[in-house]
Amino acid sequence: MNTSNGNDTPNLQFKLCRAQNNSSCNRTVFGVEVKLAQSSGIVKTVGVKNLADKLNNSKFPDSEFPSIVVSATLQNSNDSKIDIKLNFPINQSMSRHSKILCVFWNTTLKEWSEEGCKWKEMVNNRSYCECTHLTSFSVLMSKTPVNLPFLDEITYVGLGVSICSLIVFLFIEALVWSAVVKSNLSHFRHTALVNISLCLLLADCSFLASSFPSISATWCLILTVTKHFFFLAMFCWMLCLSIMLLHQLIFVFHPLRKRVYLLLSTVLGYVCPTVIVAATYVYYKYTGNPYHNTTTCWLIYDGLLKGSIHAFLLPVGTIVLMNLFSMCVVIMTLLKSNVPDGSKADEKEAAKSILKVVVFLTPVFGITWVFGFFPAHLKGLQDWGLKNTVLIICFLPQRTTYILDQAIYWIRTNPPICHYSHPEGNIHLVGSSKTGMGGV
Repeated sequence: MNTSNGNDTPNLQFKLCRAQNNSSCNRTVFGVEVKLAQSSGIVKTVGVKNLADKLNNSKFPDSEFPSIVVSATLQNSNDSKIDIKLNFPINQSMSRHSKILCVFWNTTLKEWSEEGCKWKEMVNNRSYCECTHLTSFSVLMSKTPVNLPFLDEITYVGLGVSICSLIVFLFIEALVWSAVVKSNLSHFRHTALVNISLCLLLADCSFLASSFPSISATWCLILTVTKHFFFLAMFCWMLCLSIMLLHQLIFVFHPLRKRVYLLLSTVLGYVCPTVIVAATYVYYKYTGNPYHNTTTCWLIYDGLLKGSIHAFLLPVGTIVLMNLFSMCVVIMTLLKSNVPDGSKADEKEAAKSILKVVVFLTPVFGITWVFGFFPAHLKGLQDWGLKNTVLIICFLPQRTTYILDQAIYWIRTNPPICHYSHPEGNIHLVGSSKTGMGGV
């Protein structure tokens, strides 16, 4: 394949490609990558600046051209089918929630048209288009973000329900604290639950405050930091719950000391998130890269393992995996502790116990937040907090105390036959691995 670089001027770039034996031609003009696959002949690619605004745009009045116009022609070729792929660089501030159209200039109608062109995806601030013909191409983006019906209303209602539920939960905890916290084990559980609820409440309030469009740049940064911190702290306290449950499961006769647990949980629940948030902010401040998006007041995603959002996703993902491991250990313990006699009734009871563990521990350990890792192409990460907050709040205020009580009860009622008393933890166990009867 013989190629030529063509000619360049400040407002025009021309690239030439001589393709032979159905080879592909790849050329770049003004940052726009053009690929013509399996072609034979001479491919001429031209990029022109400052042309799109001078062409008729009456068909798409609510859109604008963020890129240049690219024209591709194929000479000395008998190809009946043509597939051309283009990817245009898009300004990051315009690409978040705008509708993108891949268009070509219809020389007959003297207007832009979408026929034969389709938009594929947005990756790393580049818009990918595919067309089945050759002409002049460009991309259109809506001037304003795409408005989803009732999205703001759903957001405010969801946050309102979340905040009210958490306040009620904390109020109830304050009323019944002295009545329900009678041992070290119950103190550990309720301390973690109160801190989870408090962190989520403050994160929700920050989320709600940052949704107002007239917020200043300083407050936007402050709210981004508070959301980053409190969401991380919430997950860290979930990890404290998970570790406590795992410890009680594995070290049955070695209960945690109150002072040790409170010290470790405080370090894990508040010191670790503080270090992560502070290190992330300092790193992005002194590297010149933005720490937060001033439009959404949240962390930035710039690509795989690029952007400040990963200072949130990586710790959260690690905690979710660890909590998932703890839940699997609980399930395996239930399976091993039940000695089946072959009856369907025992199998049914075992299945019910496992189902209860999954249903109860999934929201408490934050497993539902795994859905936040799967927005399309990760471009929805800026707004993932609300839907997962709602998922957590559906379970947290109403079921947490009962969930942990039941989980530990199931674990305690399935050890080998034993009798043990501990003066500090007030633990008294009587169990039978055969019958599954016991008590705490």
